[in-house]
Amino acid sequence: MPEPTKKDDAPNGQPEESVAPDSNGAPTLPEISLEVSPPPEAVAEGKEPVETDGKKPEPTEPEPLQAGVAQEPNPVDNGSNQPEPSGVGVKEQAVPANSAVKEEGTCSPPPPDDDNAAITTPSPTPQAEDTDSIKTLSIELPNDSVPATGRKDSVWSLGEGQAPEDVDKLIDNLPLSTLLIEKPQSGTVPVGGDISFVAKVEAKDLLRKPTIKWFKGKWMDLASKTGKHLQLKESFDRLTKVHTFEMHIIKAKDNYAGNYRCEVSYKDKFDSCSFDLEIKEAETGSHSLDIRSAFKRSNEGQEDAGELDFSGLLKHREHKQQDDAPEVDVWDILKNARPDQYEKIAFTYGITDLRGLLKRMKKIPKEEKKSEAFAKKLDSAYQVDKGGKIRLVVELADPTVELKWYKNGQEIRPTPNQRKYIFEHKGTQRIMVINNCNANDDAAYSVVAGEEKCATELFVKELPIKIVKGIEPVKTTVNERIEMECEVSEEGAKVKWMKNGVEVPTGVRSRYRVKCEGTKHYLVIDDASRDDTGTYSVMASGGTSEAHVQVDLKPLKVHQDLQDMTVVLGQPIKLNCEIYPGNVPGRWYRNGQLIQANDRINIIHKNRVHRLEIETSSLHDAGDYTFVPEGYSQSLSAKIHIIDPPRVHLESLNFPDNTVTVVAGNKLRLEIPISGEPAPRVVWMKGERVILDSGHRVRAETSGDQTSLTIEVTEREDTGNYKIVLQNEAGEATASVRIKIVDIPDPPEAPLVPVVGGDWCSMTWEPPKYDGASPILGYFIERKKKQSSRWMRLNFDLIKETLFEPKKMIEGVPYEVRIFAVNAIGVSKPSEPSKAFTPLAVTSEPTMLVVDDVTDNTVTVKWRPPETIGAAGLDGYLVEYCIEGSNDWVISNKELTEKTKYTITGLSPGCKILVRVKAINAAGASTPRTLQHAILVKEVVEPPKIRVPRHLKQTYTRRVGEAVNLVVPFMGKPRPKVTWLKEGQPIEPSHVNIRNTDCDSIIFIRKAERSHSGKYEMTVQVENHVDTAIIDIQIVDLPGPPKSVIIEDVWGENVALVWTPPKDNGNAPITGYTIQKADKKTMEWFTCIEHYHRTCITITELVVGNEYYFRIFSENMCGLSELATQTKNSALIVKEGLQMKTPEYNDHDFKEPPKFTQPLINTFAVAGYNATLNCSVRANPKPKVIWMKNKMTIIDDPRYRMFSNQGVCTLEIRKPSPYDGGMYTCKAINNLGEAQVDCKLEVKGGFTFCELMKRGVPLHLIEKYMNETKTVEQEK
Repeated sequence: MPEPTKKDDAPNGQPEESVAPDSNGAPTLPEISLEVSPPPEAVAEGKEPVETDGKKPEPTEPEPLQAGVAQEPNPVDNGSNQPEPSGVGVKEQAVPANSAVKEEGTCSPPPPDDDNAAITTPSPTPQAEDTDSIKTLSIELPNDSVPATGRKDSVWSLGEGQAPEDVDKLIDNLPLSTLLIEKPQSGTVPVGGDISFVAKVEAKDLLRKPTIKWFKGKWMDLASKTGKHLQLKESFDRLTKVHTFEMHIIKAKDNYAGNYRCEVSYKDKFDSCSFDLEIKEAETGSHSLDIRSAFKRSNEGQEDAGELDFSGLLKHREHKQQDDAPEVDVWDILKNARPDQYEKIAFTYGITDLRGLLKRMKKIPKEEKKSEAFAKKLDSAYQVDKGGKIRLVVELADPTVELKWYKNGQEIRPTPNQRKYIFEHKGTQRIMVINNCNANDDAAYSVVAGEEKCATELFVKELPIKIVKGIEPVKTTVNERIEMECEVSEEGAKVKWMKNGVEVPTGVRSRYRVKCEGTKHYLVIDDASRDDTGTYSVMASGGTSEAHVQVDLKPLKVHQDLQDMTVVLGQPIKLNCEIYPGNVPGRWYRNGQLIQANDRINIIHKNRVHRLEIETSSLHDAGDYTFVPEGYSQSLSAKIHIIDPPRVHLESLNFPDNTVTVVAGNKLRLEIPISGEPAPRVVWMKGERVILDSGHRVRAETSGDQTSLTIEVTEREDTGNYKIVLQNEAGEATASVRIKIVDIPDPPEAPLVPVVGGDWCSMTWEPPKYDGASPILGYFIERKKKQSSRWMRLNFDLIKETLFEPKKMIEGVPYEVRIFAVNAIGVSKPSEPSKAFTPLAVTSEPTMLVVDDVTDNTVTVKWRPPETIGAAGLDGYLVEYCIEGSNDWVISNKELTEKTKYTITGLSPGCKILVRVKAINAAGASTPRTLQHAILVKEVVEPPKIRVPRHLKQTYTRRVGEAVNLVVPFMGKPRPKVTWLKEGQPIEPSHVNIRNTDCDSIIFIRKAERSHSGKYEMTVQVENHVDTAIIDIQIVDLPGPPKSVIIEDVWGENVALVWTPPKDNGNAPITGYTIQKADKKTMEWFTCIEHYHRTCITITELVVGNEYYFRIFSENMCGLSELATQTKNSALIVKEGLQMKTPEYNDHDFKEPPKFTQPLINTFAVAGYNATLNCSVRANPKPKVIWMKNKMTIIDDPRYRMFSNQGVCTLEIRKPSPYDGGMYTCKAINNLGEAQVDCKLEVKGGFTFCELMKRGVPLHLIEKYMNETKTVEQEK
């Protein structure tokens, strides 16, 4: 019987594996050539087994599993397209003939100059089309098919005592690159040579340059290692739009070898690639190499320390002096040790570069050990078909040696009754034959001869499963049951069901069920739908079968059709229909538009009934309604007609008692909204007379949804009741309107001025004889200089009495006054002027009148104060407006406004108005300032925008007790709605005050507390537009003292202290500690060190014989803690061998009540310049200092700043004014008593009335200030 063709052994006596590198440089599974002997059943049936070398092997001789790279002709077609068996996967791979083969042997690798490390089995010359590639077969071992003993998952078991780096592992292929179009490839360079690695990124879809990083190992960034040995370059080709990144290594060294990584990132995209660099060097014998010095890390003093090496990042160890021990050959120890002992040996002999050591050991050839027991060992692996037999043959050097066979570590003993295992002896050959191989025989086998052992693995190949009966096509309707059946050649076989090329899910929640009965397999769909239509296939290891499944809809039957309806406006609409089948959904349409369900429209589908319900009908709901069942071309339709009884909407006129008052002679056009569907017929009547639309002076018109009555020139005879009658098919409606014609009153008689004072006068008058058919509402009073012709109004609020007293007159200037009577219609003509009297001066007109904001019904204007105010001062402003084209000025503000900005409300959208502003004082009104152009009342919506100040974009930090006053401006029209939240919760008004204006929001905390810290969210909303901002407020305080301070040790002149951080850090990080010491005799504290960061310290240079206490303050950004933690025990510094008696001292009581050593001094200050008041106080304990003005405590007033340092108390008054003068008091209080000192502050200089007005000072303060100034001047 001929022996199977085998591969030449490697120098160490074991077969060597050859691995072709993949795209990312990671090793794949070993590539092997196979020669397989089929089972006798396959030969009997005349089937041709798969050949790997073009020859048919003998069926009686088992073929070993060879590791290597073999050229193989085209595979022989066996007549069936079958998938690979699940037990042992045999994959065919094409490797380019000119590609490099990466070699990793199971033991020591061959010398680097040996390029043909793997010798393949002889094979015939391949065909012409296969001349450019080498086909290899790789084996995949599933994890669940390998026994636990003697084998490893997914790798070959190549014997015991081998290093884990020498075993090829299964590495999954990385995902396809998303950025790199060309990756760096692994390379080899001799020592001292140069090498470059190139990575390319396509920039067609990138807006900017991507970011690239080069690493050595896992975490060593090479950007900081550039220099004479490493250079990084970048370039960009504008034609091809490709970024090129290069890494050049110059004059490579041994420690440059290893794994490198290139990472590319751009926004949310990321890509990486790993590659290896191998450094070749002249091979030297182990006897001339000092291994312990060769694999130690580089030191700091060397020239290339830290270059492309991990040693620069590792912790430096102190150099230990080597003992004078005998020289040891570490190479001999490593060669004779097991791989799991390498790390221990390296640590023992001071070798730190273990990775470089292992790489160097792989390059050193190992001496081949000749077996003493075996002349020929087992091959590394064998393969046999299921049901066949295999012969395992070993040849002994000594035939007398006892031989034992093992399977997965269990000894195989021959049994007389079973023919499973047969043991044969032929000379020095020992043979074990395994008959009728099955899955249980797929295991690791070993043979022991004396003290030596050799092992192999046996793989059992499953026969393909064939489909005997295929599945048949199915045609059915929805909701029916579908069952597809197929029959296979063997019971218990596994099949896979596919739909349109995708595997059918068969989980617990899946619609598909799979069952198996013997050789029959079924796929069941209980409730079929149209989505189940497709091509279904069943796949076995020996073939597939497919069939088409067609699922159609059931025929549609209409049991109840939609009905046309006529609905009264506001009543519900209900449309329903009934169809079969009942589970068919559908859509509703109105006039061809899809209807969606909402709060008003409800769409119901229950069994066969489809219903559309509208709670309240509107005119838009009229139209053609259609219901379309899903999947059917048939539809159901109906018409909805909406009717509405006629109505007259008099409430929109807003006239009391439906009475319209019109000034005689004016044109009246009364427009009244009406409604009704269809449009009603309208008739206007006055008494029994019908008003036609063709009248000249009086006519009635109807258009659309309103009717109008027009009187061109109103007369007193037009007064009366007017009736409106509306009719349509839904009903009839009537309404009446009363029209009243009125006129302005007659002018009153000339007023009388009976009393005239120095700065005031009293005037009276009589009511007019005719009031214009409307009650007199009041009177307006005007005045003028006697020499002038310009009249000025004295009052803007109507005077209901016939008595008026003008005040604040200027002596020496004659004036005249006159009266206007006012009723609901308007103002009468002026009366005759009175006799001359002394008038008062009024202010000049306001300046810079501009429009600030416009909405749909409001207009906001702003202006500046008058240039000349006069001695009478300024009481406020009056804003008037009138419709463009008329002179009827309407007073907008009933009360005077002191601000220079006002909003006119209640305007009609779309109208144009003119606005004017008057300045009012006690003497009367100023000349109005009128806008030059009319304003269109129409709002422009401006989305909100929060303008967060720059200092609030970061954390806003304040100390406890300080005031927090933040102003956050924003924009938006109309006035935005502002809300504040703290940590998602509403803010308590009692804790934080918030004030919102049209343009900003102010958050104010009078005294900040720690609880006020957090994130405050501000939301500004205008209609559907929202803008938010988050302000982070941090309230910090002084930290607490450390928890405990312990004297850990005392030696010589040194004391070791240890303490724990404070429990309260003041809501800010602890920045350091201050350590103080005090002699027990004096207890005077001296600072040893400040800003110390650690929690333990050694105090040195202490005086011998003294006894010390220590205390420690905590420190954060606010400063030192108020209290310090003191050591409970004292530290006595004694001299060795001497004892010192410590005398006892009585502590002196330094406590005393407050006493001012320097009192306050009366001070004169200049207005506008800062002033300070100083005094000094002595007290123990430290007193509380309170400042008062005129016996009122000064609290949180921004105009005052208070300081207290080493007993010196200071009060600073910022830019004082005359009303800041007065009696100031400084009061000091402690537990033992209190004391106070007083002084008087007088502020010289001041401001004029106009300057105070321009500064925005309120009028009552200006008046008080002016009176005080006059009093002071009189006293002087």
